[in-house]
Amino acid sequence: MSKLTKEPFRLADVLTEEQLKFFSENGFIHFKNFLPKETVSLYLSEISRIEKEWLAEGVEKINGIPLKFGKDESGNKMIQRFCFLNKYSTPLKELLENPRLQLVTQFLTPYEGRIAQEEKDGLILNSYIRTPNSKFTQMGWHTDSPRDLFLGQKIMPMLNVGIHLDDCSYEEGGLRVLPGTHKQGFLKLMFGKKYFVDNNPDPKEVGLDIEAGDLTVHDGRMWHRAQQSPHFGERSRRRVMYVPVVTGKFRPKHENSKTPFYHKLASKIQN
Repeated sequence: MSKLTKEPFRLADVLTEEQLKFFSENGFIHFKNFLPKETVSLYLSEISRIEKEWLAEGVEKINGIPLKFGKDESGNKMIQRFCFLNKYSTPLKELLENPRLQLVTQFLTPYEGRIAQEEKDGLILNSYIRTPNSKFTQMGWHTDSPRDLFLGQKIMPMLNVGIHLDDCSYEEGGLRVLPGTHKQGFLKLMFGKKYFVDNNPDPKEVGLDIEAGDLTVHDGRMWHRAQQSPHFGERSRRRVMYVPVVTGKFRPKHENSKTPFYHKLASKIQN
């Protein structure tokens, strides 16, 4: 396990040849300071508002996608996984329409990608804080692509875009990736590691130094995991928004959509 020594990139108004090449070779890329600090604060304020409203209203699912709940360090109920946040906040809706964010779809070339505002789980937020009583403390190795199989579809090219809202240095855990595994064959994609339950470091994995406002993009076929924070309480807090970039047939979700099987399976594994 090692820290990525390559300096993170900056996302301007176009993707550079260097950026496209790096992603093609490695299957991921890290952009520094995609969002200014004041915008991060605005998004956190919007998320806090939505959380209070959903908890007060007893919301458990959005468009068939279950929310995930836990407790903070004071024992208060909190939402650990939100979905379709872009449907409940104008600033977050505008984020997904941001021309600079739209640039990441080019990493799927020659396929025509789109940011999934109404598909999959929309804009999600994983909100994590470690407490002494936490049951689910880290996300084990997994790839994102096999979800298509659970939906009765063939695996399609896709990206997962992360917008980071908290600082998380390499030493404090966070995102770990296995560069190049986006080029693996089907058998390694499905059986290369034990999905979600394998938390063991891999000699070839690399970790990133993340700051609030950073942007990461990884290929859906890439193996990745989240390293456990060594801290408890506020120092362990990690809030990351994710939205997929998808290809193929447009498959929007709606209020009568059924809960995908993979959500039921993940719930059993993580509890």
